[in-house]
Amino acid sequence: MTGSAFGARRALAAGLPDFPWDRLEPAKATAARHPDGLVDVSIGTPVDPVPALVRAALADASDAPGYPLTAGTPQLRTAIREWVARWCAPGSDAFGVLPTIGSKELVAWLPTLLGLGAGDTVVIPQVCYPTYEVGVLLAGARVRRADSLTAIGPERVGMVWVNSPSNPTGKVLPEAHLRKVVAWARERGAIVVSDECYLPLPWDAQPVSILSVCDGVFDNVLAVHSLSKRSNLAGYRAGFVAGDPALIDEVLAARKHAGMIVPAPVQAAMVAALGDEAHVDEQRERYARRRTVLRAALERAGFTIEHSEAGLYLWATRGEDSWKTVDWLAERGILAAPGAFYGPEGAHHVRVALTATDERIASAATRL
Repeated sequence: MTGSAFGARRALAAGLPDFPWDRLEPAKATAARHPDGLVDVSIGTPVDPVPALVRAALADASDAPGYPLTAGTPQLRTAIREWVARWCAPGSDAFGVLPTIGSKELVAWLPTLLGLGAGDTVVIPQVCYPTYEVGVLLAGARVRRADSLTAIGPERVGMVWVNSPSNPTGKVLPEAHLRKVVAWARERGAIVVSDECYLPLPWDAQPVSILSVCDGVFDNVLAVHSLSKRSNLAGYRAGFVAGDPALIDEVLAARKHAGMIVPAPVQAAMVAALGDEAHVDEQRERYARRRTVLRAALERAGFTIEHSEAGLYLWATRGEDSWKTVDWLAERGILAAPGAFYGPEGAHHVRVALTATDERIASAATRL
């Protein structure tokens, strides 16, 4: 590697924040020493089985010697379109769709794939998934944290991220708010991208897709979805994006060049998963039970639960620095994520995931 190439790589790495989960290792080591073992509710990684029909579809498609289509097989595109028309954009078929290698890689690379860079501002929520900011930095654009777009000045806004239900807070954005975001962005020529990975997990409020407020006109609007939580497919890396057909075509063209392709067996598994809702209902019931147990235990222990209206997390606070709360929980063998990971305004909360087995959730409740 030449000196200039090495310097460029080092400069890119230097512009990114430290990977947040590495900073959680000391607390994890403390929690792991608990006599009854670790209860890890820090990362929202599924622990329940992959549905049998999905595993069967993956196995049946495993003889896949050729390159798969970046755009997805016709069967997968149809499955995604039918799911989106049913759950996100009823009464319309004017949207485009594209499978992705999970949702995180799309979140990280979307500003770059859409040509944003120096001189562009990308608006992200005040408290949000850290990869939104990482994607902006990778593109060389400017990050602006804001929940109200009326506070945005005259800068050139290229993209606006919204997330409902929110990771980490579980907050659900009302339909009227989403309509205002779309209208504001279209007036400014900005793209709105809605992260809707937790849409199938409503609890106290019913989230809606941003595609449902577009009245069948999807210009400058995209919605990102994942099968990780809905179908326990985090290990498969199975996601998709839907919305403005012109933007979908732009993203597809770039992904073809970059080799960003969902493997053929995973595409077949996605078709099976999207065509079945019974396993989704079963998984939702599991999370509902765990949520009830964990929320009650946290509240008895003196925590206040804020938002948490939908999604996979409880947004909890004791009114103290989030790292102090992480340490308090770690002493009881429970590992949670500090709210500071998600932005300065999260510094007094912790995010508690519902992704632990029933036995581990019960153990955490007893310890609390």
